[in-house]
Amino acid sequence: MIYCGIDWAERTHDVALVNDAGELLAKRHITDDAAGYKILLDLLAEYGDTEADPIPVAIETSRGLLVAVLRQGQRKVFAINPMAAARYRDRHSVSRKKSDPGDALVLANVLRTDMHAHRPLPDDSDLARAIAVLARAQQDTTWNRQQMANQLRSLLREYYPAALDAFATWTNGLCRPEAREVLKAAPTPARAARLSRTQISAALKRAGRKRGIEAEAERLREALRADWAHQPPLVEDALGKQMLALLGQLEAACTAADDLAKA
Repeated sequence: MIYCGIDWAERTHDVALVNDAGELLAKRHITDDAAGYKILLDLLAEYGDTEADPIPVAIETSRGLLVAVLRQGQRKVFAINPMAAARYRDRHSVSRKKSDPGDALVLANVLRTDMHAHRPLPDDSDLARAIAVLARAQQDTTWNRQQMANQLRSLLREYYPAALDAFATWTNGLCRPEAREVLKAAPTPARAARLSRTQISAALKRAGRKRGIEAEAERLREALRADWAHQPPLVEDALGKQMLALLGQLEAACTAADDLAKA
């Protein structure tokens, strides 16, 4: 049986083929393009790769065009964790220096000796793979949204605690569209104190709120006018500009998370 290991990189990849005895049969350095993929497939075919009996491949990633090409047909592709590959590398060399051709050989030998201990990438349908891509992207965007919200909360605590107090009763607080609209209308405590009930109601309506607008506007008006310590006016205005910039990033993250969730 033949085993293939691929050490992938951004622009080029190293390929190694070994047999059951661990003998290196072939090695190639291919480019990350259609021409390089053809060289790889031709190399596999040269050593007996067929649609009915494809050569298994070990690689340190589960994504990308190279993996998509390899997953066509019935081929088993094993995404080996880089940390696990590093442990196998220690078995063949006392030096911890990374070598791309050497790592390709290590990956091939991982399958030769321990293929039973690793799971191949699942034979999912294209729809399942598409859902996995979107779910992963939505999760990353949700984490990014929370990171932006934490940064905004930290900034507001420096100069605008009244806003945090006003939004504290809402689930998801600063991530809610109502909070973002109120902050755009009043980026500083001084401007918040001058907001009328009508202006706050308008902000809530822009955010899509349908019910209890008048009562909520009155509650927000009182909370934003509460007595808190203040930064000097020039500093407060500067922090307000910083807050609006961060608010724009949070709004983009919220929109992206919602769009990906729908997708």
